[in-house]
Amino acid sequence: MENKYPEHLSKYAPVTPLLRVELGEVLRSLRLSQGRTLREVSADAQVSLGYLSEVERGQKEASSELLQSICEALAVPLWWVLREVSDRMSLVNSVPDTVPDDLLPVPTA
Repeated sequence: MENKYPEHLSKYAPVTPLLRVELGEVLRSLRLSQGRTLREVSADAQVSLGYLSEVERGQKEASSELLQSICEALAVPLWWVLREVSDRMSLVNSVPDTVPDDLLPVPTA
């Protein structure tokens, strides 16, 4: 990916966040919005409390199976969590939330 910032300004360029950090923040936000504790969600997801805590803090990379289990415990689809993470990461890099014209269906009249 080409750096679009002049060299003297590159230190001010946005840094793409780590996927595991954004994923952890989304999972934690969901859990807290439901008023649930780490203990409750870890029990429902059948994962250790310590490991879930590390995932939420962005310190561990969760497998797809573990993410699915956590999402089921939070009663949200995995695709929704991944979309939320994607949206958050795109905001940092100022990616517009649009679909390219060549991917839009052609209206038939």
